[in-house]
Amino acid sequence: MAIDPSAELADPEQQALYEQITAEVRCLVCQNQTIADSTAPLAADLRREIRRMIEAGQAEGEIKDFLVDRYGGFVLYKPRFQSWNILLWVAPLVLLLVGLFAVARFARNRAALPIDEDAG
Repeated sequence: MAIDPSAELADPEQQALYEQITAEVRCLVCQNQTIADSTAPLAADLRREIRRMIEAGQAEGEIKDFLVDRYGGFVLYKPRFQSWNILLWVAPLVLLLVGLFAVARFARNRAALPIDEDAG
């Protein structure tokens, strides 16, 4: 990682976890970049904090909980499934089903129309 000047973690699993988490956390300054790609000072601080938490043995869930508690759900690129955001998860499926129903109904009604052989 060219932006992160610190040395890799000694444990390859911890390094993989570090890279995974930093690729899933949004830079709160840039908002269209992950903290792994951002040069903002806040992103560097978050990378250091994540590294410290991983070195302390905290699990991925604990780290993400800390980030969400501190910065809100917006900090994660992949929002968690919770009761308050169920509409965001279900709405695309509902809209797709409504669209399919409308197309099927339109096609069925169109097929039921009489054919006018004199037209044309």
